[in-house]
Amino acid sequence: MTIQPDQLFHLLSDETRLRNLLLLQQEGELCVCELIHALNVSQPKVSRHLAMLRDAKVVTGRRQGQWIYYQLHPDLPEWARQIIEITTINTREQEPFCSDQAALAKMPNRPSADCCA
Repeated sequence: MTIQPDQLFHLLSDETRLRNLLLLQQEGELCVCELIHALNVSQPKVSRHLAMLRDAKVVTGRRQGQWIYYQLHPDLPEWARQIIEITTINTREQEPFCSDQAALAKMPNRPSADCCA
């Protein structure tokens, strides 16, 4: 089953999910700890929203040790990818999206074997 437009727009209507998706679009793949740091929100909140995106097959996660890394789902339809890409391009200088990217760029100990330690 592929995602339907109404389902995608519903998912994008939540600020936390939108911020997660735009960071994933920009970075390719991020660990949960990076998303927590960039968005300055709790781990349960990030994980809850990522689970919704994963259940809708918008993102996919891979486990590396005890950490989970997320990326846009490889089977995400092209029309959905374009919406996320265009939104990313057109919000780069808007809050909170530019602050999310700046916080991520300043995160110490970004992904390596000890990313989330």
